[in-house]
Amino acid sequence: MELELDTFFSYGNTILPECIPIFGLLIIFLTDLVFTGKNTTIFYFTSVISLLISSIILLFQWKTEPIISFSGSFQTDSFNRIFQILITLSSMICIPMAVEYTECTGMPIPEFLIFILAATAGGMVLCSANDLITIFVSLERLSLCSYLLCSFAKKDVRSNEAAMKYLLIGGLSSSIIIYGFSWLYGLSGGETNIQRIINGISDTQMSNSTGMFIAFLCITIGLAFKLSLVPFHQWTPDIYEGSPTPVVAFLSITSKIAGIALITRIFNIIFVFSPNEWKLILEILAIASMILGNLVAITQTNIKRMLAYSSISQIGYIIIGLIANNLNGYDSMIIYTFFYIFMNLGTFACVILFSLRTGTDNIRDYEGLYRKDPLLSISLTICLLSLGGIPPFTGFFGKLYLFWCGWQIGLYFLVIIALITSIISIYYYLKIIKLMLYSKDKLLNPYLQTYIVSHTLFKKKNSIESTILFCTLGSTFLGFFINPFFYFIQENLKLSIFMNTL
Repeated sequence: MELELDTFFSYGNTILPECIPIFGLLIIFLTDLVFTGKNTTIFYFTSVISLLISSIILLFQWKTEPIISFSGSFQTDSFNRIFQILITLSSMICIPMAVEYTECTGMPIPEFLIFILAATAGGMVLCSANDLITIFVSLERLSLCSYLLCSFAKKDVRSNEAAMKYLLIGGLSSSIIIYGFSWLYGLSGGETNIQRIINGISDTQMSNSTGMFIAFLCITIGLAFKLSLVPFHQWTPDIYEGSPTPVVAFLSITSKIAGIALITRIFNIIFVFSPNEWKLILEILAIASMILGNLVAITQTNIKRMLAYSSISQIGYIIIGLIANNLNGYDSMIIYTFFYIFMNLGTFACVILFSLRTGTDNIRDYEGLYRKDPLLSISLTICLLSLGGIPPFTGFFGKLYLFWCGWQIGLYFLVIIALITSIISIYYYLKIIKLMLYSKDKLLNPYLQTYIVSHTLFKKKNSIESTILFCTLGSTFLGFFINPFFYFIQENLKLSIFMNTL
């Protein structure tokens, strides 16, 4: 079937932001093929520029009218664009974090950047997918690139083990999701488009059937695996500990943003027939994630495993906005996710820098770091305090608004649990801060004795320090601008087709 010229350009405009990272990875591939990786600067430059261009296009398309294209398999609206901007932003921050790490560990740089861009494009498509097939294909694109990134340190046994675990558990969760999709396909009379599925289920009067419950249960379990919600979190600590740290930083943010966008759309559109059921189940999963994530994090001796359990608890906080199921709840969820990018990536950037200079990820080896590197200690302290929600840092304002939105609609028990677990989280964050700032022994540990501090901040070899500075500033001051963020996002969400379906 031939498309009219204006329709063709309209379709091209809707997927242009997703195509830019693909063009970027093709340029990197061809450049590496011709020059055989002699100049790595052009690879980093190309990847960052492609993501920057994609972000600029998304910002210009922010207020465009909602568009459904490609035979209904792709939906463009303000809600999708917000999450796509968050994904490109997190990827842009992750790439400079990986510059020094990839060079020091000898990992192939072009392939690393190609997988990062491919995963980013998959996450962006997932945010706008409006068809079960498109959702699954984009989800698998993001997942497969994640598996490959986890195994990127080929000579590290832990990296290979982490990739194998991630592949097996990720494959299991994907099979559970596709099984749930098959139930939706059958119950709707053979439809894959989300809107047509709703109409088909209404026509067949199967909204309260056992099959619908099975589909809901399978999709919930599969997405809970992807988001690391308790009790489907078992893979997370092992993958965090074994994978290269820049990869962990990327996965801790990008996959979660795409997963939140997907679970929000599916629950509020397909399962609109039974909102009380999915709210109750999500509330149970959120409470379990907050309690177990924070309690187990206290006992960890490896900082990457500690951050894994911290991320499990953080997704429990973010889910509060989804359970609220109103405009303020979605605003708070988006704003906290935006703040979480800076807090979490800033923490991981500090961990990467410390690991490169000492070769260890053990928490006890941070003891006395302030005496050796005050700037790194202060940056890590700010990011950790922000994650814990200590005022006046950014995380405090994000949690305050998120919890207040839950309290307003009567989620009292959920919010009280969130407050208690937030206080618990402060303990293990302060434990690290205490180690850095206060040392019992006058003699530093062997790792810090050979610690070399770079005094040049913006050279290529220290690009990770620029990332730390950027994220630290975001973790410190962004909370003071929460009101402009709130009104700006709320005004644009009102234009979304998604919000009109609530």
